Amino acid sequence: MANTCFFTPVLLLFGILAALPAQARKTWARTVEPSADHSIFQALELPTPNRMRTAAGAPGQDYWQQEANYKIAVELVPEQRLVKGSEHVTYVNHSPDALDYIWVHLEQNALRKDSLCGLTEGSSLMGGATDNSDGVIIGELRSLGKPLAYQVYDTLMRVELPNQLAPGGVLEFDCAWQFEVPQHVFRRYGTMDTKKGIIWEIAQWFPAVAVYDDVHGWNTLPYIGGAEFYTNYGTYDVSITAPRAHIVVATGVLQNGAEVYTVEQQKRIELAKKSEETVAIIATDEVGTKDSRPAGSGPLTWKFHAEKVRTFAWASSPAFILDAAALGETLCQSAYPAECSKVWSKSTQMIRKALAGYSKRWLAYPYPMATNVAGVEGGMEYPMIVFCAAGGNERGLYGVTSHEFGHTWFPMVVNTDERRHAWMDEGFNTFINIYSDEDWFGKIGKIGRPSSGMGGGSMPIDTPADQLSQAALGALEYFKTGAGLYLLREHILGPERFDYAFRTYIRRWAFKSPRPADFFRTMEDAAGADLAWFFRGWFLEPAKLDQAIDLVRAPTESNSGSVVITNLDRMVMPIVLRITYADDSQEELRLPVQIWHSSNRVTQSLAKGKLLKKVELDPFKVFPDAARANNTWTPDAKAPAEAAGEKAPTGGGEKGDK
Repeated sequence: MANTCFFTPVLLLFGILAALPAQARKTWARTVEPSADHSIFQALELPTPNRMRTAAGAPGQDYWQQEANYKIAVELVPEQRLVKGSEHVTYVNHSPDALDYIWVHLEQNALRKDSLCGLTEGSSLMGGATDNSDGVIIGELRSLGKPLAYQVYDTLMRVELPNQLAPGGVLEFDCAWQFEVPQHVFRRYGTMDTKKGIIWEIAQWFPAVAVYDDVHGWNTLPYIGGAEFYTNYGTYDVSITAPRAHIVVATGVLQNGAEVYTVEQQKRIELAKKSEETVAIIATDEVGTKDSRPAGSGPLTWKFHAEKVRTFAWASSPAFILDAAALGETLCQSAYPAECSKVWSKSTQMIRKALAGYSKRWLAYPYPMATNVAGVEGGMEYPMIVFCAAGGNERGLYGVTSHEFGHTWFPMVVNTDERRHAWMDEGFNTFINIYSDEDWFGKIGKIGRPSSGMGGGSMPIDTPADQLSQAALGALEYFKTGAGLYLLREHILGPERFDYAFRTYIRRWAFKSPRPADFFRTMEDAAGADLAWFFRGWFLEPAKLDQAIDLVRAPTESNSGSVVITNLDRMVMPIVLRITYADDSQEELRLPVQIWHSSNRVTQSLAKGKLLKKVELDPFKVFPDAARANNTWTPDAKAPAEAAGEKAPTGGGEKGDK
């Protein structure tokens, strides 16, 4: 976006008198009383660096993370609304610890009446009525042919191991299971009726080994809907059996296209792999016809392979129109029903535009597939596949498509703990969406700009998502985080400095799992800036910004005038002043945030002998000031004390009110 006023790196790096522009260097004066709350500038209290996570914010030489690989065979039985499968799991213990047991997520148990989700407001917070089910029914659980003892607690299963899993050891086990897909599901998966058949979106669907890490050990927060997931990377080989009339799309690369597509469809797919223009694989008038499916009877099995992914999702339907186009080595494709084809016919090009922008700005898209599915889910991300609401308009579809594919970078590549730190997922993604929206629509104004008073309240951004209402989740984890990073990039560090640091963070933690401290340290380390004041005020505390013009002394023929600015609340930001003189000439003064180090009052001298017309604080409204009425001074608003050269009461505004 256009950067109307950002502070040069020199000012923010040094924050010292010698770094200021000449006039500001001569006129910068501060009162001597100490700030009432200068700890906003103190170094953050972060975990002690070690060989796992360094003081620079990088993974250390002893960094480790666990690995979970899956071979899954699953069948969709539409008549019974049943998903039934078996999986062979290979779990590798890369930790230095011997493990006596493992924890496994059974997320479908959230739909049981006795689950924590069912007993709380979790489901209603996440989108409305939900039908209850029996959750996951475990058929068998074995390792090397011998049964494993287990206990199920809500959405988690503890599996007891016959022998300790030593560091470097490998555990292989088999699990058979099934669950029913209810008619109504609160979020992330479910079914939607169309004229040509049901669209099935299947996610959070298989027993998955929980994360064991260096920070929390076993991560055993139950799934209650408000937060999403934090899982292990691994390789997936998944065979999906569905009715012959269905088209199946999924995480990963299809391995047996000749068995599930017609000869003509295979030719079209090969053409799409070389085409920047969208190619119809299954056109609107071909959906549901006999010739659109391979000859024969009975169900078909679709085989997918995916590497370096943190989960797996899929969709199946006889109603899918399918089209595709290439972006380099990545095949972008869209699956949608005829009812929404008017806008969804643009989906594949939307994918290409979004992925190209993100790849250029941050890190190259790392996967060979990118699939957008229209269905019941309003918007949800998984590796190489996303679910977006069917219907809508172009602006809405691009916004959701761009957002869900933006999640490729956060958290599919940078594997954040969404359960505890949703802002590192949703907020970072909201931030990169700002520039993606511009790629498709062009300049669109003030998007991303922090609103007046953003901040404050009773909850900081770094609050677990499950502890927030849906409104607070959106306000804090998505929008305040995104606006804060936009502010940091455009008006504090500047784009070049910010981008270098942010790319460094992504590169360092690609396919690894960072914590907030790793982000804070990397940004400071790579930007060469002390940002404790920003991270503390914006992310770690519910701080509020309220800068004010406290007093204006008009210049005379022989004396300089001055402006006194006060910082009335906890948050600090740099100062921007615009002085408009009676002859309509203007002067802009910029002072770095470090000016608040030792005082909450700053006096700025003005030029001699020039009559004032207006003094404005933060004239471009780029900072989230909670009370803008005290940010403007005009001569007709001055208090009598000012004319006499005495100190006026604190808080003069346009009307002279506080």
